Amino acid sequence: MLPNWHDLTYLKHGSAPQRRAFDLLQRYQLLERLATHAPVLVGTFPLDLTVPGSDLDLVCEAPDLAAFQRTLAAFATYPQYTLRLASTAEPALVAFFELEGLPVEIFGQALPTAHQNGYRHLVVEARLLAVGGASLRQAVLALKTRGVKTEPAFAQVLGLPGDPYHALLMLEAFDDKALAALM
Repeated sequence: MLPNWHDLTYLKHGSAPQRRAFDLLQRYQLLERLATHAPVLVGTFPLDLTVPGSDLDLVCEAPDLAAFQRTLAAFATYPQYTLRLASTAEPALVAFFELEGLPVEIFGQALPTAHQNGYRHLVVEARLLAVGGASLRQAVLALKTRGVKTEPAFAQVLGLPGDPYHALLMLEAFDDKALAALM
């Protein structure tokens, strides 16, 4: 059974990097400070696929980008803070900063978080790891330690053709049996 991605207690009882992420998120109250934007932690920390340099990725619902920008301004004093407009199909703002040396990226667009690609990738990748087990995890981690991003690593291990980000989204409709057949 997959964790409830909206309840971070799974991190509290996870690996050392997950526990550190939980601690930082709690101490700096990131989710509370972003609460009006329905934040969800996505990416490598929830999946326990971190490598040196992995960042905390948060996706947020931001139907009003100006209001979201005002929320993000609260982080402007943090080390390495930057804010940029992302070039995605749906306009998005992305803030980057560091918390005690750990990179943090906050992504917001006018879609509910569960409909954003970062969240959708998280769910598909978690399902793949549940079906593929330790061998899939190790194969993906081996590529990640060589600098391959998460989605391309999954796509390469699974032999998925084309754009890896799109290819993973195509797997959303697969049941567990069909996912297992990919292994």
